[in-house]
Amino acid sequence: MSDLRQRASLAERLTSQRGARISLAVVVLAIVALFGGLSGAESPASNLPSPVGSESGQVRALSDQFAGSDEGSILIVATRDDGATLSDADLTAVGEWVSGIDEATGHAASQPFTSEDGKAAVIQTSITLGADNTATAEAVHEVRAELADNPVAGITAEVTGGSAFGADIAASFEGADFTLLLVTILIVALLLIVTYRSPILWLIPLAVVAIADRLASLVTDTVGSALDLQFDAGIISVLVFGAGTNYALLFISRYREELLVNDNHRTALATAWRKTAPAIIASNVTVVLALGTLVFAVIPGTRGLGITSAIGLVIALVAVLFALPPVLAMCGRRVFWPLVPRPGETRTRRRFWGTIAGGVVRRPVVSLVAGAALLAIMATGLIGTSIGLTQTEKFRVTSESAAGLETLSEHFPAGESQPMIVIADTESIDDVRAAVADVNGVIRVTPLGESTDGTLSKLMVTGEPGPGTPESLALVEDLRASVHDVPGAHALIGGAVADDLDSRTGNTQDLFLIAPLVLAVSFIVLLVLLRSLVAPTLLLLVNVASALAAIGAGSWLSRVFFGQDALDLQVPLLSFLFLVALGIDYTIFLVHRAKAESAEHGTRDGMVRAVASTGGVITSAGIVLAAVFAALGTLPLVTLGQLGLIVGLGVIVDTLVVRTVIVPAIFALVGDRIWWPSRAPGAALRGAAPRKSADQGAESEHGQQPREAALTR
Repeated sequence: MSDLRQRASLAERLTSQRGARISLAVVVLAIVALFGGLSGAESPASNLPSPVGSESGQVRALSDQFAGSDEGSILIVATRDDGATLSDADLTAVGEWVSGIDEATGHAASQPFTSEDGKAAVIQTSITLGADNTATAEAVHEVRAELADNPVAGITAEVTGGSAFGADIAASFEGADFTLLLVTILIVALLLIVTYRSPILWLIPLAVVAIADRLASLVTDTVGSALDLQFDAGIISVLVFGAGTNYALLFISRYREELLVNDNHRTALATAWRKTAPAIIASNVTVVLALGTLVFAVIPGTRGLGITSAIGLVIALVAVLFALPPVLAMCGRRVFWPLVPRPGETRTRRRFWGTIAGGVVRRPVVSLVAGAALLAIMATGLIGTSIGLTQTEKFRVTSESAAGLETLSEHFPAGESQPMIVIADTESIDDVRAAVADVNGVIRVTPLGESTDGTLSKLMVTGEPGPGTPESLALVEDLRASVHDVPGAHALIGGAVADDLDSRTGNTQDLFLIAPLVLAVSFIVLLVLLRSLVAPTLLLLVNVASALAAIGAGSWLSRVFFGQDALDLQVPLLSFLFLVALGIDYTIFLVHRAKAESAEHGTRDGMVRAVASTGGVITSAGIVLAAVFAALGTLPLVTLGQLGLIVGLGVIVDTLVVRTVIVPAIFALVGDRIWWPSRAPGAALRGAAPRKSADQGAESEHGQQPREAALTR
């Protein structure tokens, strides 16, 4: 009771005439102070693909002990436009590029060497790497500008290689974050207008969430810099907008409902805050704790995303619970214009959802089988799903580096573009070199010198397979097995292909570690919220089935309609995390209301009333969240597009099928036993008094019975 009084007191402070002004002033001052104090924050520029402690990670760290560790290599591939063999005159003209390339890069380039078929020539050079891909892109651009200024008739030159790929990635993302933000805002604005049917109301939650998103960006940049975290700012922005809008929808929906029975809009607002705050906080805590499990991930980008996303969601929660109510209190009832809710009006939309829920609980077996069959069909998309994209498959936009790699692969061994690196003790380097040369698939072994103290030596190994192919990964494993057998060499294999192998291993490890932790967190939150063992177990099983179905369907759609033969490495884990955590969100919204309704009307009818009351807002929230995740498809990275597709599809299915059909059917079949070992809510109060049927309960929600009884909670 004391906790209830404290919540009531806080709700009144946020919504009373004087309290709303004070609360809003405090919020504004806090925002201004944070914006001012964090305005210069920048996120870390590093983007390590594999675990720091992996073998490729160790090679990356040891490379700093060698001269030229701040250098990267690029390749200039020259071919005739007509596909013919390069003539001596062509090779002479291509060779004249070398001096200009040297001047552009500040490093000595090789003379052109030709392929066996004589149809391609390659110049290899180094560039000084910048602090990030954007800075490196300037050096690559200078080389391309030099080639453009000195064209050779009938010859096409393409700049490729690892550093060129990084530069093209940076170029493809220029303006992408702004585009994502703009698309996200437009989607949220459109859906809020459709939901509220008001030219005014949508502006308030959108403004609050947009400010929260900007503040989250500054805070996560600051924390990321302090802790040296890697993360994708686009995903954080989508989560803040999606979750923040969902919280606002739930809160404002309950506020509208309370306005139907309260003449005083401040009383209605305070009541809505008290009724929805526990569910909003519980759902936020669930997702935040689920994201918190990512601190145990070994992939740097995954670990950083978990910490920063959790921070962003906490900021979204605070904004909706403490900034939105004072603004609504000061605006008053008229903010809903032209459809201003008044006491005594009916709610036609609740009739629709109540009818659906009533039909489900009348035929729970048929409903459950139909819903489960749909999920099973979707899950069949997992059959044939493979994990891992090659470097050229990771980007849906064309680039010169990708085109150059394809050209290189047509005329040279595909491994030329991304050689492997071996670092070993100098005393044993000859034995290591011999062991590497004996491995099947190795074309060439090139010494790259010693470390500054002379204790370590480096080799460059060129293999036959193309980067990212199963053959290239197998070659790395064979090389590691070979050099690890050299006594006393302490040899390590690194490079881009080895990074790929270690990244696959790390992501698999993260999936099998994080997924159970996410399920455990979700179960504990439901256990605490519902004080039951049966309900959390069944609800979590349904959520897992829904998540697997969405991943399967999304994978199938990616293969069939988008030509993506595999999911990227991080997609399975992040998809599962978001689908389970966000699915629990909607479970909490629904079941929290169902438990409250069950206290008066029983479990079966209580679920019908809960669906009738929350069906509209949960559907609206699901559509908003799905659309916001779909906005990730505007980015050039296939990983984000696949994540947006799977999560967006999963949220829609979770909203329209799981929450509307499967969960009510389970509650109807299990009945009061769903709350075991606790007693059914309100069982002692109801006693043996007859209850209305599900249809009658739903009908009273629609205004056919006295409205006070239908709407009072």
